Amino acid sequence: MKLVLDANIYCDFAEGLPDAVDAIATYGQSIFIPSVVLGELFFGFMKGSRQQFNEKKLRQVVSRLKIEIIDVNADVARKYAMIYLSLQKKGFKIPINDVWISACCMEIGGTLLTRDKHFELVDQIEVMVLGKGG
Repeated sequence: MKLVLDANIYCDFAEGLPDAVDAIATYGQSIFIPSVVLGELFFGFMKGSRQQFNEKKLRQVVSRLKIEIIDVNADVARKYAMIYLSLQKKGFKIPINDVWISACCMEIGGTLLTRDKHFELVDQIEVMVLGKGG
């Protein structure tokens, strides 16, 4: 399975929370992170007091798990528009970064691993929602 990590799942994995670690170990034959998620993570790191530590850990995790980065390109932008229009027609709103994350996931035909249930409103992708906590 192509597993696409949301920011909350990366954070849970980095903290060693069992459900995230187990899900990635079980389903992550190939693992991806959208560049949009990297932006969210870097923003969080910069706001915190351990930016260098967190960025180093991210590099280590990406290297160790052989995580591929999904870049935003013209194909992803077209999928973003499709997803955004589909949500709008149904009267649903989700955070705009999450529309981009969904488009990245759709681009590679992956399954999004997240804690955010609102991704289930996106018909164009497969979603695996983990519960709260460890």
